Amino acid sequence: MRIDILSIFPHMFDGPMSESIVGKAIEKGIIDLNITDFRDYSTNKHHNVDDYPFGGGAGMLLQAQPVLDAFDATQQQAKQADYPTGRVILMDPAGKKFDQKVAEDLAKEDHLTFICGHYEGYDERIKSVVTDEYSMGDFILTGGELPAMTIIDATARLLPDVLGNQQSAPGDSFSTGLLEYPQYTRPAEFRGMKVPDVLMSGNHQKIAEWKQKEALRKTYLRRPDLIDYQQLTADQKRLLGEVKMEENPDPNYD
Repeated sequence: MRIDILSIFPHMFDGPMSESIVGKAIEKGIIDLNITDFRDYSTNKHHNVDDYPFGGGAGMLLQAQPVLDAFDATQQQAKQADYPTGRVILMDPAGKKFDQKVAEDLAKEDHLTFICGHYEGYDERIKSVVTDEYSMGDFILTGGELPAMTIIDATARLLPDVLGNQQSAPGDSFSTGLLEYPQYTRPAEFRGMKVPDVLMSGNHQKIAEWKQKEALRKTYLRRPDLIDYQQLTADQKRLLGEVKMEENPDPNYD
């Protein structure tokens, strides 16, 4: 996968994109990461990339010219490397909320381009090349760099051969629609806290049922809204019923 990032703060990506899973994916050649400072494409002598908005208003806006010229240059480079244009993502607080399903969708692409906004906003004409607008949630950050890193990290770990254990990603919280069940490692007892006996029983059927039940329990207690969107199997409905009885022993509880 080729990933292009357009930003006026390219050095923000140096650490996060060179460490851990993403860094290893780049080393392996699974990800071709290219960061472009669109200030380099400014045509004015001071290399400004922002200006006051027409019609007045607070703050400064990113100009369309440097961003779109930088975009054209990166797409030409990608084309020369036999990559399609792919998805062009604008990081915007007004965009669609990013989630695991979006990450899974983006992981199917061969080329992603991220445009990181800054200042008060951007010239609306920048959207002429944008295919998707995403937000991290209902809050404001100083720029689109941190959200872009978050999306890249969430997407990269879903690419083939990025994770050492290919079964890790499908079992993650939200990938199954439920939160992930609790997990334990050695020692079997620590500070009086013991690993559930079933996990050391060797009975794979019981272990699988315990994992499913505890995933339902965690989701029911922490994010019950997620269950409303699930089409539960008969076994899952039975296990969820047991969870509700265990967590709410009062027979009058609805």
